Amino acid sequence: MGRLFSINLEGKIYSCKHCHTHLALCQDIISKSFHCRHGRAYLFNKVVNITTGENEERMMMTGMHTVADIFCVGCGSILGWKYETAQDKNQKYKEGKCVLERYKISGPDGNNYWVAREAQVVVGGGGAAGEDS
Repeated sequence: MGRLFSINLEGKIYSCKHCHTHLALCQDIISKSFHCRHGRAYLFNKVVNITTGENEERMMMTGMHTVADIFCVGCGSILGWKYETAQDKNQKYKEGKCVLERYKISGPDGNNYWVAREAQVVVGGGGAAGEDS
């Protein structure tokens, strides 16, 4: 394997929670209203330091899309997916954009969504920790 090339971002960044590789800037968030199996996810206009898996057709909440999983170049962890094509013309704005699953990344202040979510469940005395919503 060759030498790892990664881009270091400046400003408020999101990074891989496992290896802290820089992934995206706060200013590149398009939407915080996305959801995945494990909770919240953010749609970004630009994401760096990723590799892309094979394209596949997936039925999403908003219809059929061609997507590819995205992985961290630093550690290989799956981070989310990239929208390659959308069938519905109202969903075309997603093409070429990436979704990062919030529990797989660290926020600009270094917080880890998964840990914070578990702590809220314990403090609130609600359901079991790690329960999907």
